[in-house]
Amino acid sequence: MSALAERKEYLEQLKAWKDEQVIKVVTGIRRCGKSTLLSQYQQQLKTTGITDEQIVSVNFEELEYEELLDYRKLYSYLKERLCAEKTTYIFLDEIQKVPFFEKVVDSLYVKPNVDIYIIGSNAYMLSGDLATLLTGRYVEIKMLPLSFREFLCITGMDAERGLAEYLRDGGLPYIAVMDRTAGKVETYLEGIYNTVIVKDIEDRQARKESNPDKRKITDILLLKTIAKYLASVAGNPVSVRSITNYLTSNGRKISPNTVSDYVEALTESFIFYPAERFDIVGKQVLQTNRKLYIVDLGLRNHILPRRQYDLGFSLENIVYFELLRRGYRVMIGKVGSTEVDFVAEKQGVYVYFQVTADMTAQETFERELRPLTLIRDNYEKIVLTNDRLTLGNYNGIQVKNLTDWLLHI
Repeated sequence: MSALAERKEYLEQLKAWKDEQVIKVVTGIRRCGKSTLLSQYQQQLKTTGITDEQIVSVNFEELEYEELLDYRKLYSYLKERLCAEKTTYIFLDEIQKVPFFEKVVDSLYVKPNVDIYIIGSNAYMLSGDLATLLTGRYVEIKMLPLSFREFLCITGMDAERGLAEYLRDGGLPYIAVMDRTAGKVETYLEGIYNTVIVKDIEDRQARKESNPDKRKITDILLLKTIAKYLASVAGNPVSVRSITNYLTSNGRKISPNTVSDYVEALTESFIFYPAERFDIVGKQVLQTNRKLYIVDLGLRNHILPRRQYDLGFSLENIVYFELLRRGYRVMIGKVGSTEVDFVAEKQGVYVYFQVTADMTAQETFERELRPLTLIRDNYEKIVLTNDRLTLGNYNGIQVKNLTDWLLHI
């Protein structure tokens, strides 16, 4: 699998930061390929003359390293293995399981000839003490499931069939290489989903010991109920109040603070990603009614089985994550009372996007172009559609085929 699922873009990012005096932090949902990535990177290091003795790797999910969950023992273990005259490359996988691990990382960071790489499946490991301790001293490499282009490369499918399967089964790396019968995919996704939910709670409890500000997340059923609701409204405006009202109407009395904590847990474990609303005219972020997108459509189809999905939303979800992969900050645009699907910003330059499954109907064509015509600045304006009949340039608004855009054609 590892040879098939080589994530070249992420490997290039790691290589670019090799031997730089910053800690490399690889984050992303469980099973998106982080451990495989570091294993491939270690193999690449060896091809450049780095010896086995220079590579120290610890995966805290493996039983053989259980005693290293004590940060003092971990530090002693790593210190004993530092090379005297050469650089030691240290890889710490799922380090959020170690209470006070930031003390270890900080102590190693100040030593000469140490290059540190850490993996985490939860964003809260970069909150609180660690973020304060490592300000300006780490770079985060945010890993996502396979892009559509990567999915096609691995499966060898043509674009039309590949898109249908990518929409249905998602882009987790193992999904792309497994024998994809419906039952196997469902079983695999169920295992991942339950692991994310349950392991996240376990890791949070461990983290509580060193960060008492984090409230406990103990009700797995409530977490799954909120996740299911968020999956059903993904791509729509959502607020703590709307979630609280939904739970109350279903007989679950709960405080908005608790709802907020549980939503935070789901975004910190990289199941859902937020997109804030953005006033295009005033160029400022708005505080209300953000949207949440789900990291993998296969997981959404697992959480909400046997449902008919809005193809337009599914394509919108794919575009949101593709823009993140391409290094954009992604927001929801507001111009007057009209919404623009995405405002993508990189280094102060904006690109505006509308996403639709089909624009051949005149009404749809006009509806998709209208918000972009209201924007008075000169930044690029693009409509992505899955049809090929409406492509072209309409008064400066480019209409592009979605599949071609995803494949960088």
